[in-house]
Amino acid sequence: MLSVRNLEVVYHDVILVLRGVSLEVPEGEIVALLGANGAGKTTLLRAISGLLDVHDGEVTKGSVLLDGRPIHELPPTRVVRLGVRQVMEGRRIFAELTVEENLRLGAHTNAGALAENLDRVYGLFPVIKERRGRTAGYLSGGEQQMLAVGRALMSEPKLLLLDEPSLGLAPKMVEQIRDIIVEINRQGTTVLLVEQNATMALAIAGHGYVLETGKIVMDRPAQELLQDEDIREFYLGLGAEGAARSFRDVKHYRRRKRWLS
Repeated sequence: MLSVRNLEVVYHDVILVLRGVSLEVPEGEIVALLGANGAGKTTLLRAISGLLDVHDGEVTKGSVLLDGRPIHELPPTRVVRLGVRQVMEGRRIFAELTVEENLRLGAHTNAGALAENLDRVYGLFPVIKERRGRTAGYLSGGEQQMLAVGRALMSEPKLLLLDEPSLGLAPKMVEQIRDIIVEINRQGTTVLLVEQNATMALAIAGHGYVLETGKIVMDRPAQELLQDEDIREFYLGLGAEGAARSFRDVKHYRRRKRWLS
C-alpha cells in the first residue's frame, strides 16, 4: 500500500532531516516506526500526509507512493481524499467544541456515511459516546486521544498514521489505546504507528523500523526486534538477561550502539 523510497526532506532550505529513508507498509498490516526525539519520525509522517509545506519543509529527493501513485507533491486535502489520515502528536482536538462536533468535522470528506461512522466510533470508544455532548477540552488526556483517533476514523481511512498515541498516558490507558489500534486494524485499516513505547508498538506490529538521525538503521519483523539485544538494551532498558538497566548505563550505551559503528 504505502512505499517510501529513498526519501530526503529539508527544512528552511538548509536543515537535512531525513536522509534516504525507505520503508514499506503493506495493506492490512500494522507497521511500527521507533526512534528517539529528533530522529525524524514526525517529519516522515508530514511527508506522507502532505504537511511539510506548513513547516517550511520539502522533499528534495525520493518519493512517497500510495498504491503505486506518487503522493509526496500533493496537497493535504488530496492526500486525505485518497484515504490517508494522520493523528498528530499532542491530539490536536478542537477543545472548545463538543465531542460529537469534533467527530462530525472529521467526516467532512465522507458526509454521506456520517451516521454509520458515528456508530462505528462510538462502538470502539464507549466512553466517548457517554461524553458526546461534553466540551472536548474537559476530557482527560486518554479520552482526548480516543477522540483524536475517532475523528480520523470518521473519513474511513485506508491508511492511518498515528504519531505517539501513548505519549503522556497512564499505563492502563496505554493498554486501552493498544487494544483499540489492534481492533481498528482488524476492521481493515492499515496502520503506521510511530512510537517511543517500543514494547507496546512491537507487541502489536507485524514489522518494525528503527529511525535514528534521519536514517533507517534497523528493519526487521517486529518479534525479531523485540528479541534483539541492542533493541532490548537501548529501547526497552533491558540487559541481556532481561534485567532492567539504570539510566546511566543506557545513556552510556547510546555512544556505542553496534549499528552505528
